[in-house]
Amino acid sequence: MALRIEDYGLIGDRQTTALVGKDGSIDFLCLPRFDSDPCFAALLGTSDNGRWLIAPEGEIIKTHRYYREDTLVLETEMTTATGTIRLTDCMVPHPHDTTRLVRQVTGLDGNVDMKTELVFRFGFGKIVPWVQRLPDGKGITAVAGPDMVVIWSEVELEGRDHHTAGEFSVAAGETVTFGLEWLQSHRRVPHEFDVKASIATATEKWQSWARRVPVEGRWVEIVKRSLITLKALTHWETGGIVAAATTSLPEELGGERNWDYRYCWLRDASFTLQAFLAAGYREEAKAWRLWLDRAVAGNPDDIQIMYGIAGERRLAEWTVDWLAGYENSRPVRVGNAAAEQRQLDVYGELLDTLYEGHKGGLKHDENSWQVRCNLLGNLETIWAEPDEGIWEVRGGRQQFVHSKVMAWVAFDRAIRSVEEFGYEGPVERWRGIRQQIHDQVCAHGFDTSMNSFVQAYGSTLLDASLLLLTMVGFLPPDDPRMIGTVAAIERDLLQDGFVRRYNTSGGNDGLSGTEGVFLACSFWLVDNYTLMGRKDDAEELFGRLVALRNDLGLFSEEYDTKNKRQIGNFPQAFTHVALVNAALRMHAADHGKPAPL
Repeated sequence: MALRIEDYGLIGDRQTTALVGKDGSIDFLCLPRFDSDPCFAALLGTSDNGRWLIAPEGEIIKTHRYYREDTLVLETEMTTATGTIRLTDCMVPHPHDTTRLVRQVTGLDGNVDMKTELVFRFGFGKIVPWVQRLPDGKGITAVAGPDMVVIWSEVELEGRDHHTAGEFSVAAGETVTFGLEWLQSHRRVPHEFDVKASIATATEKWQSWARRVPVEGRWVEIVKRSLITLKALTHWETGGIVAAATTSLPEELGGERNWDYRYCWLRDASFTLQAFLAAGYREEAKAWRLWLDRAVAGNPDDIQIMYGIAGERRLAEWTVDWLAGYENSRPVRVGNAAAEQRQLDVYGELLDTLYEGHKGGLKHDENSWQVRCNLLGNLETIWAEPDEGIWEVRGGRQQFVHSKVMAWVAFDRAIRSVEEFGYEGPVERWRGIRQQIHDQVCAHGFDTSMNSFVQAYGSTLLDASLLLLTMVGFLPPDDPRMIGTVAAIERDLLQDGFVRRYNTSGGNDGLSGTEGVFLACSFWLVDNYTLMGRKDDAEELFGRLVALRNDLGLFSEEYDTKNKRQIGNFPQAFTHVALVNAALRMHAADHGKPAPL
């Protein structure tokens, strides 16, 4: 059985990532990209679906793990009755169509007997590769179809019933190294690379990025760790930002709410860019703007809510029937059918992010502006229509209030871009549409008997996305309607002190079961408290939220308050973005400065 979600750590090279358990097992690794088929898929099945274990032979008495300062280099210290070792794991950025992962065992105290077990299974844990020993005897190759993985090992490895295993011992001061490299199977086997030098390179590269722009405030280390995590989910070459490192980690243990998040949502990427911009990082915004222009190029009617890492549009959803799922949560899904949905809010998120990018120093770009104008032309014709909304419901389209508000944001930011940055556009027509949307939302999206905005026109259900109305400038935080909306959400959507997205039992999302509290929405409530001057409430909730991080500072999408566990895909960009923005907004309020973004 897989570990708890929070028992995993993340390593990555900005092409892909791996999840490393507290027990020393890499249980999920997609090669060569975030969205490729994994060669280790034990996370979604059993160890026979692929993993790489390095651990003591004897019982582990104590485990302590941490990242090297300002890096994604993971250190796991394991203590047994005979001594203590440190396992160092990281991935190394490399520019030549390959992926390198390194593992190093260092003896810290005594003498510890160790074991390693490699189970290669390509194609989501199904395909057993052809494993051969290298001519020099120092490693092996595993080949299946287009994939080849080479393992170099200072430990002698041998095949055992379609597994590859070895035993060794480490005394204080000794090190034992392992290296993994992926490449296309038709290429020649590469030369062995230097594991220790690779660890040093990864350390230097991450620290150089993290320290380029200092983050201020009381939560510096928490914010930095979230920013590093977000950077790890950003593809180094295309600029695409994936929503999470995993697929099908459940929103309800044993339930069907399991989705593939290894793609680039326009919404999630927009929020991520806002966090980078607020923290002072500009290069990511430039790269993402170019990615966006390429991804949405063509007929504006064909805009999708998500794309592949390089802008791919076909993300057909299918189920991996041979995998049991994380803790028997089925189905395991690959691809995402939501790519074909209409979600009007993405227009607003895109226009808002690009507007903030200009404010933050991005250069005037007529090509990018033309893309935005084309999108606005399409939005003019469809903004009044129903959609699937921010939460990607599968029970039919509705007139979601949040979607209408974000359509308002799209026209508002376009108008501001003309007024402030010298772009040209039909401002008077845009002003008329902006006012029309605002009037409609206030007339049909607010329930006077509830003294609150509602999820959709004609509904009496609440939705946590309503917390964004103040944050995007639709209404000021002291507007009585917003005060009433926050009070209604506190009354009806709080569960054990955290925020649910909506009431799954009364909604129309087309799915069975329920879900945990949504961590990003809980941070949005922190934002509202801050903007309303409720400083004590903001700090109290923020403190309880950050206490839900795992020992490495990582968040999944949701939290199961009953079982006191993280649930959903992991680590989740949306959650880390919301943390960063809430912390920076609180810091600004502490110093009497305008809230960022």
